[in-house]
This record gives sequence, C-alpha cells and structure tokens, in this order.
Amino acid sequence: MAIEVGAKLEGKVTGITHFGAFVDLSGGVTGLVHISEIADNYVKDVKDHLKLDDVVKVKVINVDKDGKIGLSIKQAIDRPEGQPVPQAREPRPGGFNRGGGGGGQDRGGRPFKSSSGKAPYGKPSFEDKMSRFLKDSEERISSLKKNTEGKRGGRGAKRV
Repeated sequence: MAIEVGAKLEGKVTGITHFGAFVDLSGGVTGLVHISEIADNYVKDVKDHLKLDDVVKVKVINVDKDGKIGLSIKQAIDRPEGQPVPQAREPRPGGFNRGGGGGGQDRGGRPFKSSSGKAPYGKPSFEDKMSRFLKDSEERISSLKKNTEGKRGGRGAKRV
C-alpha cells in the first residue's frame, strides 16, 4: 500500500521518545508523530498524551525521499466547517512569541507574507524566514550604528 500525503489512517503507537511517537501503519510501515503534532495545546511530555499500543488516527503530512513518514494526530481531527483550528499558544503582549513567531505572525504581530506576497496557509518557508531574519538583522545593526556614532567613547565613534 502506497502512503500518500493527506491520507488519514489508523495506526498503533510502537515507540515513544522525548521528541514524538512512532506509529505503525499497515504493512509494517512506521511513521513519526512529532511532539508538536500530537495535540493542539502545548505538549511537555509525550507520555502525558500517548501510551504504547494506543490506536490513533493520524494524517500523513509528508513522505521524504528516504522513506521517512511524517504524521500528525492534531491534523487528523475532523472539525466542522468554519470552526477555527485552536492556536498552539496565545500571542504574548507586544507581539513577541518565543520560538520564532508562532501562530503565523512575525515579531511585530503582523501575519507572515511569503515571497509571492500572499499569506501562506501553513508555516512560512525557510527562505521566507531567512529573508525576514536578514532584513531584521540589517535594520538592527544600522540602528545600533546610528545610536553609537554620536556618543563619545562608544564603538565606532568618530573622533575629531
């Protein structure tokens, strides 16, 4: 049986680690449910949510070229039309979230924009994150340089 991305299957938990759980699908095929894909809320310990030999419904979220299968329990839950997916965490005051802007927002609390200018449905791509990081970094460096140039004894100060 070929495993396809987007398929919802049932499997049996065969192993639990600190980073997720291994689920045996049909035919001896095993996939990994990452700790972030176990529940809609924060999961500190996988053992609080899953036990060995539990039968769980999972959704295939990716299949790598080397045969690794990524699974999700929280995406396999059928939600009624129009019901929003619960956020993993609440935005912190000031728009700052630990771990790089969770909840589809950048550090300023604005929605992520992809390189095409459209807000993505999932997480931003690596290229989007990298370009945002570089832009933010350059802005901070230029701001620091402006603030330190006029001060005596500061780094980069102009001495006359």
